[in-house]
Amino acid sequence: MSSASLHQRPLHNPLTDPNPLSPPSSQTSQKSTSFLQSRTTLLLLLSLLVIVGVFYPYIQFPQNGFLSYTSKPSPFESKWRDYSLSKAAAFVAKNNSLIVCIVSEAYLPFLNNWLISIVRQKHHDKVLVIAEDYATLFKVNERWPGHAVIIPPVLESQAAHKFGSQGFFNFTSRRPRHLLQILELGYNVMYNDVDMVWLGDPFPYLEGKHDIYFMDDMAAVKPLNHSHGLPPPGKKGRPYICSCMIYARPTNGAKLIMKKWIEEMQIQSWSRAKKSNDQPAFNWALNKTVEQVDMYLLPQSGFPTGGLYFRNKTWVKETKGMHVIIHNNYIVGFEKKTKRFRDYGLWLVDDFSSESPLGRLD
Repeated sequence: MSSASLHQRPLHNPLTDPNPLSPPSSQTSQKSTSFLQSRTTLLLLLSLLVIVGVFYPYIQFPQNGFLSYTSKPSPFESKWRDYSLSKAAAFVAKNNSLIVCIVSEAYLPFLNNWLISIVRQKHHDKVLVIAEDYATLFKVNERWPGHAVIIPPVLESQAAHKFGSQGFFNFTSRRPRHLLQILELGYNVMYNDVDMVWLGDPFPYLEGKHDIYFMDDMAAVKPLNHSHGLPPPGKKGRPYICSCMIYARPTNGAKLIMKKWIEEMQIQSWSRAKKSNDQPAFNWALNKTVEQVDMYLLPQSGFPTGGLYFRNKTWVKETKGMHVIIHNNYIVGFEKKTKRFRDYGLWLVDDFSSESPLGRLD
């Protein structure tokens, strides 16, 4: 239907016209007005088409159905959006090794704190930040070009902030896929959560040529000469190894662990009744492949869980000088973790942000 027909007036019947004596000039005026209205409508429609044509490339259509307007990406943003994992790994790797963390914007202060501690051990040059949102990608690469990459699809990072939520599960479930990709590229990879602090150099502790290295997540004190094999299963039928600190070589055994971890994540998926995370699946993967993979448990004295380091003062005194990486777990929440680090003199960003390659992020 044409735009003119939208404004077509009904046919006039003289026998029913309430004003049969209306002068002819009135009809002529009405036709002229109708014509002007039609022309104006056409002009408005044409203008609208032009506007849509110009701005369509910058209009996004999110799942909720509402339009959102985004500015055209700058050359800086476009460059890092296209930055691939293979390019990033090749740029960052030293001696064919990478140190990797996975970070969303809310964790940037912890990333900075962790980085300062790594700078002090002179291993920061091989750190690759896997950003889980564009804000993190751009912020890190603005301050430290080439040290952050994003691996699509990009999740809604705000949903991942609450431990035990489905968003947190979706966020952490990507971890084995990221690590497997790096192993497939042929690199040794050390993964860390960023709520960790390095007090020493962990690399001398990676003895031998094992497929994968990890740390215990139990708070019970082990003897200093404890076994480096996978601990026996606990009450739930699996060991209790932390998925927060992993070192893997690009061997078939390490790749098998990652593939099995991915499978177990699908089996142990999140539900409201069972608010799972990635760690039980990691332990099931270890338990089911222990006969096929060369595994190594790092010494508890050097790599204690937060449930031991922050809660057993006697043990800390007895093992003074042995601590290498401290994990701030067994506590939930940004504020609580920050306070605990401050209480133990491990919140370095307050006074030493200038040591970080990112500088001060306030």
